[in-house]
Amino acid sequence: MADEEKSTGSPADAASQGTDAGAQDAGGPQLVLQKIYLKDLSFESPKAPDIFTANISPQTQLNLRYENKDLGQDNVEVTLTITVEAKHEDTTVFLVELAQAGVFLVRGYQADQKASIVGSFCPNTLYPFAREAIADLIQRGGFPQLLLQPINFDALYQQALKERAEQGVTLTNPAAPAGGGDTH
Repeated sequence: MADEEKSTGSPADAASQGTDAGAQDAGGPQLVLQKIYLKDLSFESPKAPDIFTANISPQTQLNLRYENKDLGQDNVEVTLTITVEAKHEDTTVFLVELAQAGVFLVRGYQADQKASIVGSFCPNTLYPFAREAIADLIQRGGFPQLLLQPINFDALYQQALKERAEQGVTLTNPAAPAGGGDTH
């Protein structure tokens, strides 16, 4: 099964305080990674094999979003969806779409703490798995390995909160501000 984590402090502390399953205090806040899995994956190279003989310098665009779904009993599924498209002029060199997901037990936190965990800690936990899958898939597609840069999910979460506050949007789901996007 998954490693268990416990925190009585901030969401950032939740990631650093590992505990034994037997020592888990049922009354305190809990953050437990239950499962990480690949939910969806696709790779397209519509101009292969001709693209391999062309002298091109493709431009790569990265788009990401993340969403969450309440599974009940304090379990939350968080899905990080990443699209990487490499284009040369108007020609698509390759396109990768990946949905990396995880189930997290988030129990005993106040609504704003839970939203922060689901909106920044959880996608940050999923991202290394997604990076590895994308790099491997692109290389298996016959292209040089693409190294995706680290992403600051804490900053994306804070930016989403700020944008929603400026728009006067009130949240009915405290974990909802996690939806974000980034383009490179």
